[in-house]
Amino acid sequence: MNPIQLIASPFHGEPDFAPLAHHVERGGLDSVSLADLLRNGFVYPPYSIYENVRLVSCGFDPKQDMFDDPVYRPMFSQFGRPKVHAGKKQDWAAEYHRLLSDALARTSQRMATPWLLQSGGKDSTSLAIAASEVRPDTTCLTYLGGSEENEVASALHVAQHLGLRHEVLVCDPGRAYDRYLALLPKMPLLTADFALLSYADLATEIVRSGGDGVIDGLGSDVYLGVPATWHKHLLRLLARNLRLPGFFHGSEYLDLNFELSYLLSTLEMDPFERSFPGSRFTDSEVDALFGKPVAQQSKARLARFAPAISAAGSLTEQLSITLDIMATPGGIAKGTYTTSALSLRVAYPYCDAKLRRWITQEVPPEQRMDARKGINKVLVREHIARRFPQLPYVMAKGSFRFDLRNLAKQRFDQVYEYSQQARDVLPGAPAWLARHRRRMGNKYHASKFYLLAIALPWINRHATSDRRSQAARDKADVAVVAVACARR
Repeated sequence: MNPIQLIASPFHGEPDFAPLAHHVERGGLDSVSLADLLRNGFVYPPYSIYENVRLVSCGFDPKQDMFDDPVYRPMFSQFGRPKVHAGKKQDWAAEYHRLLSDALARTSQRMATPWLLQSGGKDSTSLAIAASEVRPDTTCLTYLGGSEENEVASALHVAQHLGLRHEVLVCDPGRAYDRYLALLPKMPLLTADFALLSYADLATEIVRSGGDGVIDGLGSDVYLGVPATWHKHLLRLLARNLRLPGFFHGSEYLDLNFELSYLLSTLEMDPFERSFPGSRFTDSEVDALFGKPVAQQSKARLARFAPAISAAGSLTEQLSITLDIMATPGGIAKGTYTTSALSLRVAYPYCDAKLRRWITQEVPPEQRMDARKGINKVLVREHIARRFPQLPYVMAKGSFRFDLRNLAKQRFDQVYEYSQQARDVLPGAPAWLARHRRRMGNKYHASKFYLLAIALPWINRHATSDRRSQAARDKADVAVVAVACARR
C-alpha cells in the first residue's frame, strides 16, 4: 500500500479526502488508532484509523513527513508574543468584527445557500452578527439535544434581531443514528466526537432543506484557549493512572450514580488525557474489548506531545495543548467527515489565517483571556455586547448535546448485532454490551455505548480483514439502507 498523507485541518487549508475515494487504497484498520478512539473519542494525530493514512493536524508542519517522526509544536506558541501597545488606544472589537466578517465572506463565497450552526454560545453568536452583514442569506440552525440545555431562546433572539432566518432541529436519537448509518458508505475516516451524531442529523437536514454549505464556529478555542477552572484542576489531581479491581465497576450503586462512576474512571486515567471530554472506556475495558493488550500502545502515543506538555507554564497552556491535539481529529473531523459524505461545503471562519494571526500577534493577552475573572474570549464578548447587552449564554453556555441514554434505549439491539459482526476486530464487545445493558440509564455507561454505536458499524463497512470480503461490505450497505428506509 502506498502511504497517503492528507491535509485534514482547516488551519492548513481546505481538507480534501479525494485520495480515499477507493477503499483498497486506504490500507488496513489500525487497531491502536481504534483503541485511541475508544479511550479518548478520537485518534491521536498524526495517525488515522487506517495504517497507511496520516493526517496533518493542528501543531504539525505540513512540510513534515507524517510517516517519519513529525515534531509537534502547540499552535498557541507558533506566533510568538503579542506586540506591546503601550499608550495606544485601539477599538479591538471593531477590528475583530471587520476581520471576522472578511473571513466569513471568504470561506463561504462558494456557497449559494449557507446554513450557520448556531449553538447560542459566544462563537456562533459572533458569527451570526458578521453573517447578517456579509451573508444575510444565511439560515441559522439550532439543535436542541435534551433537557440539559436551552440555548434555543438565545439563538432565536439573535437571529430575529439580526434579520436572519432561524430553524430548530430537536434531537431524535433514532433518526440521527439512521442518518449516520446512511452516510457510512461515503464516510472517509472515523472519529467518535460526542456531537458526531448531532452533526450527521444537522447536515442531513440541511441537505433536505436545500442548503449547500455549513458555516461552523469551531476553531477559536485552539488559540484563544480555555480558563483553568477549579473543576479542571481537581480532575487533574484525581487522575492517577490506577487500575481498579473489576468489582468497583460492578456495583449496583454505581449503576445509578453518574458522578461516582465518573470519579472512579478518572482515577484510572492519565492526568492529561482526563482533559479530553466525555466518559470513555478505561484501559482495562479496552484490552477486554480487543481480547489482548492494546491500551498501553495507545497511551504511548501521548509521548509525542510530552515535551510541549512539560514546557507549558501553566494548566491553562496545557489545556490549550489539549484543544490543539483533539481539534482536528475530534471536533473538526465530525464536520469535515460528515460534510464530505454529503458533498456539502463547510466553512470554518475562525480558522482563517489572517484572523488568527491578528488575534495571536496583535491583540493584547487581556483581550483574549481574563485569568483573574476566569473567563476567556474577552474580545468576543465585547463584540457581542455591542449588539446584545444581555444573552442567556452568559449564565449557561449552550451546546449541541446528544441524548445518549435514549440512543441506547432505542438502538441497543441494533448495536449488539453490529458487535456480533465485528467480533474479529473487537471480540469482547458483545460481552460488554450484554453485561451493561441494564445500566444504560446511567450516562456514564451510555457514553461508552455511544462510542461502540459509532465504531462498530463503521468497522463492519470499512475495515478490511481476511474474513471480511467486499461482498460482505456491500451486503452491510444494503442492510443499512434498508433499516434507514424502514424507519423513515
